[in-house]
Amino acid sequence: MASHLDLEEQEQLEQLKAFWKRWGNAITWLLTLVLLAYAGWMGWNYWQRTEAAKASAMFSELERAVQAGDVAKGTTVFGTLKQDFASTAFAAQGAMVVAKLQLEKGKAEEARASLAWAAGNAKGEPYRDLARLRLAALQMDAKQLDDAGKTLDAVKSAEFAPLVADRRGDLALLQNKPDVARTEYKKAYDGLEKQVEYRGLLEVKLASLGVAVADEPAAGGTQ
Repeated sequence: MASHLDLEEQEQLEQLKAFWKRWGNAITWLLTLVLLAYAGWMGWNYWQRTEAAKASAMFSELERAVQAGDVAKGTTVFGTLKQDFASTAFAAQGAMVVAKLQLEKGKAEEARASLAWAAGNAKGEPYRDLARLRLAALQMDAKQLDDAGKTLDAVKSAEFAPLVADRRGDLALLQNKPDVARTEYKKAYDGLEKQVEYRGLLEVKLASLGVAVADEPAAGGTQ
């Protein structure tokens, strides 16, 4: 009986040896790749957390510079943000913040440059589109009307459509196209929810062009 089991075990052992001889290298490489992928994934997550923490600290430094009105310091810190942490949302937010400060300090060209960077490099389409909307306004202030039109053309997020129409209305007025301005302002007005206060400004813009708008009566109201 024992001899029979020994033979059976020996046969199984030989089969295992043959299997490992044929597939052992492949299995070893597969396990190695799986372990490397897991280690890489863990390392990537750790790196992202570390980078996000560093970027957050840098953004806080930028906010302090803005609160102090230190445009030179703010511009320098933003330069570090976009150079070392361009893939984080803090860099996009930093562009918006520093551009506002630069504009307040009379550095419109630098403000446009900061927003242009965000428009082309910010992480996430909403950030890029928001930067484009602000950039278009500054380009119109600088009479860069063709550039402003191209900037607005690049905005694709549907949620910004009313704001794009409003900017296009402003651009049309600067181009002496009041009919186009009326159409764009009305499009912007109709695209915003009734409770949005910005509609009041659009009413003023439309009124200045001879267009009166009135909200529809609430459901169940007096006819």
